[in-house]
Amino acid sequence: MNEQPDPDVLVIGAGPTGLLLAIVLSRLGVRVQIVDRKAHPTRESRAVVLQARTLEIYDQLGLAERMTAASTAARLVAPGYGRRRFGVLPIGELGSGITPFPRLTVLEQSKTESILGEYLAELSVPVQWNTEVEPAHDVADSGSVTVRSPEGSRVIRARYVVGADGSNSLVRRSLGISFDGSTNAHSFFVCDTDNTRGLTANAVNVRLGDVEFLLSFPLGGDDSGGHHRIIGLLPSGGSEIDEEATRATVEEVFGVSWSESHWFSTYRVQHRVASTFRRGRVFFAGDAAHVHSPVGAQGMNTGLQDAHNLAIKIAEVISGTAPDEYLNRYEAERRPVAVRLIATTDRVFGLATSSTRRARLVRRRLAPLLAPLVIRVIPRVRGTSRFFGYLSQTRIHYWMDAGEKQRSRGRRDPVVGRRLPWVAGANGGNYAVLRAFEWQVHGYGGADVAPIGAALGIASHRFPSPGTTGLGSSLVYLVRPDGFVAAAAPHAGAARVFAAAMPTPR
Repeated sequence: MNEQPDPDVLVIGAGPTGLLLAIVLSRLGVRVQIVDRKAHPTRESRAVVLQARTLEIYDQLGLAERMTAASTAARLVAPGYGRRRFGVLPIGELGSGITPFPRLTVLEQSKTESILGEYLAELSVPVQWNTEVEPAHDVADSGSVTVRSPEGSRVIRARYVVGADGSNSLVRRSLGISFDGSTNAHSFFVCDTDNTRGLTANAVNVRLGDVEFLLSFPLGGDDSGGHHRIIGLLPSGGSEIDEEATRATVEEVFGVSWSESHWFSTYRVQHRVASTFRRGRVFFAGDAAHVHSPVGAQGMNTGLQDAHNLAIKIAEVISGTAPDEYLNRYEAERRPVAVRLIATTDRVFGLATSSTRRARLVRRRLAPLLAPLVIRVIPRVRGTSRFFGYLSQTRIHYWMDAGEKQRSRGRRDPVVGRRLPWVAGANGGNYAVLRAFEWQVHGYGGADVAPIGAALGIASHRFPSPGTTGLGSSLVYLVRPDGFVAAAAPHAGAARVFAAAMPTPR
C-alpha cells in the first residue's frame, strides 16, 4: 500500500464534525489525515438545521454561499395539537441586525457532509474510507493508532488525535472515559418524505398529542408535493416500530400522510456528555463528546462549533504561537456549552414527551387555548432577539481566564467571552476581516488602533460607530481567530491588557 507521511493531527470520523475539523486544520497549514470506517458519506441523517453561528463559521471559510444555496429557509413555525393547527408564527427575519444569517436555515446533514467533503477534496485532503481504527489504550500518551483498510494495516503516529467517531466512539471507549447521562425510555422515528400532506408549507410543524409528538422540517417543495424531514414519538415506544404502522398512526392522530419516503429509521434519544474532552494527545468532539435530544436542532451545530474551536487552538500550538497547555481551554470552553445544552433540551424534551396525567392535561387542554394567543402576541414582544440568540447559538459565552468568573461575580460580560457582535457593512461588515483567521485589534468609532496592533505584532482594524451592537467607541477589543472577543480595554492601556490575554508562544 502507498505509505503517507504521518500527520500532525489524525481525525477519526468523517461526519460533519470531523470534516470541518480537517478543513480548518488544513486551511491553517496543519498536516491532517481523516479516516472513517464507513464505505462512503452518510446518506441517511437526522440533523437538518444550520444555526446562524454555524453559518458565520462557514462564512469565515468562504462556504456560506454554498450552504445557503443548497438549503431551504423555514419562514414559519406552525404549532398544533393532533389534527388541529393553531395558526402560524412568522420567523422569517427573527435575527435581523444580529447576524448576517437571520433566518432558520434547513439543510440535511447528508448535504452538509457532501459540501464539506467536496471542499476538503479541493484542499487535497481525501477522506480515507473503509478505514477502521483498532483499540489503542496508549494512544493518549503515544499518539499512535493502528488502522485497517482493504489495503492492509498500518500505524499512524500523530501529534494529536481527535475522536469524532460518534456517540459510540471507539476512541473514547478505548481510553475508558465515561459517557455520563441517560437514554430516554421512548423510541422515536425519523423519516424523509415526499408528497406529504397535512403539514403547513415552508414551516417547522410542531404537533402534540396525548402521548404522541411530531416535528417536521421543510426540505423543499410545496405542501401538496413537499419534501419533509419528520421526527416523531409514537405510543408503542418499542424499537420494532416499522414504517407501515408509523404511517397509519401519524395519519390517524395528526392527519399527516405521505406517498413515499427516502428512508425510515428508529432510535432512542440520549442525553450524555463525556467526563472529559481531552486525555493527553486525544480530544473528543461532536457526538463522541456529547449527545442530546433534537429539541432546538442544535446537535450537529454544537459539534461543528467544537471542531472550529479545537482546530484553531491546535493550529496555534503546532505553529508555536501557543503552548500545549493552551489546548486545555478547549474543554474549559466547550464542555460547559454541552452540559448546559443537555440540561436545557432534556427539560424541554421531558415536557413535550411526558406521559404524566398533568402533562397530558396541559397538552390536551391548555395548549389549544394558549397557543393561538401566543402566536398573536410573540411578534410584538420585546426580547425575541434574545430568544433568537439562544436558539442560533450566537449568545454562547466563554470565561476567558480562570479568575474572570470570580472577578465578575459570575456576571457574564455582554461582549467579552462572546462571538464578536456583527456590524453590518459592505462586503460582510466587520466579519469580513475574520476570514484571515488571526488575532486582531478592533476599534469602533474611537481613536486609531493601529499602534496597539503594531505593539502586539497583530492586525488592527478600525470601523465606524457600531450603533446598538454593544460595542463602544470608548473601548478597544481583542478578537481571537475564532471570532470571539478575548478582552476589552480603554485605548491607553489596551496593549498591556491584550498582551496578557493572548497565549504565550512556547
